[in-house]
Amino acid sequence: MLLVYIILGIIQGFTEPIPVSSSGHLVIFQNLFNLDALNDLNFAIFSNFGSLIAIIIVFRKDIWKLFKDFIYYIKTKEAKYKSGFKYVLLVVIGTIPAGICGLLFNDVIEKYLSNVKYVGVALLVTALFLFLIRKLKGKKDDREITVKDAIQIGLFQVVALLPGISRSGATLVGGMFSGLKREAAFKFSFMLYIPISIATMILGVKDTIEVGIDVSLLMNYILGAIAAAIVTFFATKWFKDIMLKGKLIYFVYYCLIAGALVILFL
Repeated sequence: MLLVYIILGIIQGFTEPIPVSSSGHLVIFQNLFNLDALNDLNFAIFSNFGSLIAIIIVFRKDIWKLFKDFIYYIKTKEAKYKSGFKYVLLVVIGTIPAGICGLLFNDVIEKYLSNVKYVGVALLVTALFLFLIRKLKGKKDDREITVKDAIQIGLFQVVALLPGISRSGATLVGGMFSGLKREAAFKFSFMLYIPISIATMILGVKDTIEVGIDVSLLMNYILGAIAAAIVTFFATKWFKDIMLKGKLIYFVYYCLIAGALVILFL
């Protein structure tokens, strides 16, 4: 049983940052193996927390600079801190659409759209959009992101609430369609991930408090989270390299094949 949780942590860690949908893969694995751990809310919270910590570590320098710029601009109103202050506000704006829709429709989505066939179709949709942006390079850097861009990227993140639609993939598509450079789109995508992930975790902890936690499984949860954190850290760096080199076509092929197999055989 311990090994199962570690393996699932590895799967969560690998699929979270790359554009193939971690939630969609959990639905697929549930249909393939019918593992109780895949329906374990506590494990989902722990493994997602592991991925969150890893991404915070990867972007720690950017996060720290944005935090300092935000605070210093509020205190001093000095121009050198304004871009960082503005960037934080844009992240907040970009987070709002998915935050609102998640609160309003998450139960409906889980009830009606967590069917494995829907996941297969969603993977094909992900493949299509990744194909459309595979050669885009964009011209805007971090300083040139507008409120309109943040809203557009945030709306793409709303679509990623559907199992099988990759969150990182959707926000990257939104960023590239907004004219962002690859690195700027990559960074903004993961800056949006952090508040959404924190909010999801807080809501999950609330549910855990109500339901309770099986102490006998605590070590399984912890090791699963550690596995997710380690794999997410390296997968994020690996994906950044692929993104900057414009090699998204690899994920297009994967999502096409995975989506077709799910529709045909599951």
